[in-house]
Amino acid sequence: MKKGYSSLSVAIENLQDEGYTVDFNLVEDGIQSKGLKKKWKAGDCEVVRYFRFEGMTDPGDSSILYAIETTDGQKGLLVDNYSAAGTYLSEEMRKKLKITHNE
Repeated sequence: MKKGYSSLSVAIENLQDEGYTVDFNLVEDGIQSKGLKKKWKAGDCEVVRYFRFEGMTDPGDSSILYAIETTDGQKGLLVDNYSAAGTYLSEEMRKKLKITHNE
């Protein structure tokens, strides 16, 4: 997996080619896939990589792309904005999505 991408769309396309094909959405205590009609609790998924993108003209146009793998072998992507304002997340899920700068 690459360390960085020039745009969100390029990252999504490349990661999908690498098998990250499930479209995940955040829910209070984990993630879900509407296509698979399935939910995973925070303990059943792992963020394996993330990429941040900032809008060229609008600082509010910023997002994070998470590459996620679940304990049952699903691989997919979650796109979220920098702040989860207005979205309640469980503490366990908040910890899963916490970005650390150890690299």
